[in-house]
Amino acid sequence: MIRIAVADDHAVVRKGLRQIISEVQDFVVSGEAGSADELLTLLRDRPFDLVVLDLSLGTRSGIDMLKQIKSEFPRLPVLILSMHAEGLFASRALRAGAAGYMQKESSPEELVAAIRRIAGGGMYLSPAMVERIAADVALGGATVMPHERLSDREFEVFRLLGAGKSVTDIARELNLSVKTVSTHRSRILVKTGLQKNADIVDYVISHQLR
Repeated sequence: MIRIAVADDHAVVRKGLRQIISEVQDFVVSGEAGSADELLTLLRDRPFDLVVLDLSLGTRSGIDMLKQIKSEFPRLPVLILSMHAEGLFASRALRAGAAGYMQKESSPEELVAAIRRIAGGGMYLSPAMVERIAADVALGGATVMPHERLSDREFEVFRLLGAGKSVTDIARELNLSVKTVSTHRSRILVKTGLQKNADIVDYVISHQLR
């Protein structure tokens, strides 16, 4: 049996995933979590063969959570399941250690195929994302978008600025100093070529990064 942990902060999503997975004879949901702390407790308590992880797990960044999982359980494969398009987050998730990335709007059959492929030691991306990565390589990275130049922490701050939050609010939410967040903001403006917070808000909304 392939033992799967499901982590999503919406109970209805977890129920749907459990139902899909339970219909496969050699798949079993051995545990589920609605928060980052619950997931870590679960993984430390019993063995799993694969984790299906929501990119936005409550207040904790999915990328940060992914990095911690790979730090503590380097051999445990993680499939990211997200509402965001692959082009916006997949490359970042793969760099952080994910074995696959798929959107929540994908079919149940695609989810089953992704789990089976990853559990077998492979990786999973949609054909469209594979083509995009190949095109980026062929063009020497010429198609990289401005927000893709940001570090993971800068990107997290970038999205919060795009949600209209102040530097003080972001510092409190991420447990950082106001000075550190201000430094991230300055670097974000330089790397993206944007001029002010209003530009960041417009960019985040137009590219559906919230």
